[in-house]
Amino acid sequence: MKCPYCGFGQDRVVDSRESKEADSIRRRRECESCSRRFTTYERIDEIPYMVVKKDGRRERFDRQKVLSGLLRACEKRPVSSGQLEKVVDATEGFLVDAPERERTTAEIGELIMEHLKRLDTVAYIRFASVYRDFKDVNEFKEELEGLLASHGKKKS
Repeated sequence: MKCPYCGFGQDRVVDSRESKEADSIRRRRECESCSRRFTTYERIDEIPYMVVKKDGRRERFDRQKVLSGLLRACEKRPVSSGQLEKVVDATEGFLVDAPERERTTAEIGELIMEHLKRLDTVAYIRFASVYRDFKDVNEFKEELEGLLASHGKKKS
């Protein structure tokens, strides 16, 4: 760290403590050349997790956006907020595991739908209808038939 007063490159740390918000570390330093003191702040340099949209745009991952979509799908359904939080946590964990720090909306949407399918089939259909952008009743019917077929296999 260069001294802001004389430009010398050597100093010693006199005191360290967390900031009030606990998002950085405040350090009091003393220049070894001019003996003047100065303060520095250290922060974690976060590279954001990105979501690649269908049209190729990239956007920061937003937990709140995922949660609000889940809340709409699960409105008036017997799905607890704790269960929804676990789905959002799993989604974020999936993104964190990506080597490039990004995932496509297709990958994220499919993961969310798999979780919803296990939690509540009505919420799953609601989410899928928006996510897959059903154009007509036939697409909706095909999704329902696929869901019913998979439920029939589980009961056999």
